[in-house]
Amino acid sequence: MRRFAFWSFYHRVLSIELSTFADRLQAVEGRIQQAVTRSGRKRSDIKLVVVSKKFSAEHIGEAYDAGLRDFGENYVQEFAGKRAALGDLQGAQFHLIGHLQSNKARIACELFDVIQTVDSVKLLQTLEKAAQESGKQLEILLEIKLSGEVSKTGAQPEQIVELIMAAPRCSQLKLSGLMTMPPWSENAELSRPFFRRLSELGRQYGLPQLSMGMSGDFEVAIEEGATMIRIGTALFGPRTKAPKSESPSGLS
Repeated sequence: MRRFAFWSFYHRVLSIELSTFADRLQAVEGRIQQAVTRSGRKRSDIKLVVVSKKFSAEHIGEAYDAGLRDFGENYVQEFAGKRAALGDLQGAQFHLIGHLQSNKARIACELFDVIQTVDSVKLLQTLEKAAQESGKQLEILLEIKLSGEVSKTGAQPEQIVELIMAAPRCSQLKLSGLMTMPPWSENAELSRPFFRRLSELGRQYGLPQLSMGMSGDFEVAIEEGATMIRIGTALFGPRTKAPKSESPSGLS
């Protein structure tokens, strides 16, 4: 079984490398449509966030030309280095989906439209101050840690109330939902309990946006209520290792 899983994964990666971006996008859209059909939902219910970390501004431009408008980056410093090369992409929104340290909140506020990884009241307040100074409105999501992995970041479910109570005092921030990342596995079904739990928390606290699901498990995430899916490898192919200086949270 393990050998079969390895070769199945290998052939998926190989097919990604040999196809064009248009082919890969068509394949992803086909998978999305099948998932929304199975779950009785509509394609318009799902926002596709293209994870462009470790890929160039040219890759982002290619995705933009293909009609995609939401882009996710993990590393503040990396994105800062390629933002100028992107020019003014009308209608594009940039999401930070990696762990954000408070000392990078100011530059993150300048670079991004959506911060998906707010995990403390301190970070919430720091972002509010930065947004006030820049006169910018930011959409935020709360990153919730649902696994016991030490390497994962995020607030505990019991901290959601504290964060929700603090959010209305932040006039420049709009809290719209929750985000999570389950333990990585080649078996998408192993992600389902984590996605289901996030959906339950979203309903419990009245937070409609749910960012969950990546290249290998986004169909399951859609079936469990995802409104945002974060897709990188299935669109751009394999990437090089992440830089050691910043957290790997939010891989896709």
